[in-house]
Amino acid sequence: MPVKSRIRTIPHFPKPGIQFRDITTLLKDPVGFRITITELVSRYADMKIDKVAAIESRGFIIGAPLAFALGVGFVPVRKAGKLPGDKIGHDYELEYGSDRVELHRDAIQPGEKILLVDDLVATGGTALAAATLIEKAGGTVVECCFVIDLPDVGGRKRLEQAGHAVYALCAFEGD
Repeated sequence: MPVKSRIRTIPHFPKPGIQFRDITTLLKDPVGFRITITELVSRYADMKIDKVAAIESRGFIIGAPLAFALGVGFVPVRKAGKLPGDKIGHDYELEYGSDRVELHRDAIQPGEKILLVDDLVATGGTALAAATLIEKAGGTVVECCFVIDLPDVGGRKRLEQAGHAVYALCAFEGD
């Protein structure tokens, strides 16, 4: 697949044993970036989506042009303390500690259909927290969309077990 072939692997980052999947090589390639957005637009063009919500920060890079191309609104899902207006949040557990995602209270109206976007799904913790936050705001998550799935880490399965549809353009299994 053209998208997968444009993603660089950086071994032992951020720590030994981790194979970091770096989308910056995909993003700097005008053909690869265009293919990425075009394939996603093709998938979602006929679905009834009101807004694209994307997770900070690499999700913004994919989510914003996707929302633009679909002709729908864009909602940033931010880390705690980054949004200036009245906001709602959801706390979630990490392997070592906890974190929080937030969005503006008026970003999603009750009943809106939301496409959740990020660059990569690994453990699925942040995506699951973002999906929970969208539902807390009154939205319905149509699908969780990623450029990359790391199936060995289990995030896709975790999201599906929580009742969410998941789609990824490519997957990196094993090392």
